Amino acid sequence: MMALSADFEQMADRVAEIRRKIAKAAAAAGRDPAEVFLCAACKAQTSGTVRFSAALDIDLFGENRMQELREHLKEDAFAGKPCHFIGQLQTNKVRHVVGKAALIHSVDCRRLMDAIQTEASGQKIRQDILFEINLERENSKAGVSEDGLDALLEHTDDCPNLRVRGLMAIPPADYTEDETRRCFARLRELLERAGARRNDRAVLDTLSMGMSGSYEAAVMEGATIVRIGRGIYGERNG
Repeated sequence: MMALSADFEQMADRVAEIRRKIAKAAAAAGRDPAEVFLCAACKAQTSGTVRFSAALDIDLFGENRMQELREHLKEDAFAGKPCHFIGQLQTNKVRHVVGKAALIHSVDCRRLMDAIQTEASGQKIRQDILFEINLERENSKAGVSEDGLDALLEHTDDCPNLRVRGLMAIPPADYTEDETRRCFARLRELLERAGARRNDRAVLDTLSMGMSGSYEAAVMEGATIVRIGRGIYGERNG
């Protein structure tokens, strides 16, 4: 129990520091820090650790893996807090995620939209999604190009059980702080340009960007969700 208490104290200190930095970055940008949701990216964490962290000042959880999402839900690890799916989603796994994740961050093609639409229709629900943008056209990353966004927005007309809340992106890992911030600014501008299509199926009020090493820059450029794993849980083993 002593080790558990020490772990909790460490996590609590990390979350408090993250909140402090979010508030500082938001103030510098003339924003209300309450506009920024802290998503704990809990990849490779046990249900016990996730439940442990749910007592902290975390708004929601982000799962990368369908299997871990199912396990954590089964064991009530989120303690009533929302969970988002932030990893790459294969079409054959859609049925395990739709209706369980409050928001799917990684939609990047019509085929995946159609699969989510079919499952959401069958469940008679409206599934919230984000479009993942591959800002630098990296071959190693998923995501639609900036030029391809309009086609996905148009396809929402054929997907009445989807609601597009906004955009998500992950800048290249080797970018400098200034380069990363410029990517975040581009994503914000892309969302603003897409805003003309706002309707019942494209609300476009969400920017998911910024992780443990870049969330302050993301907040400065308009992030509404920051996804932080290592900054909360420390270095992971998986």
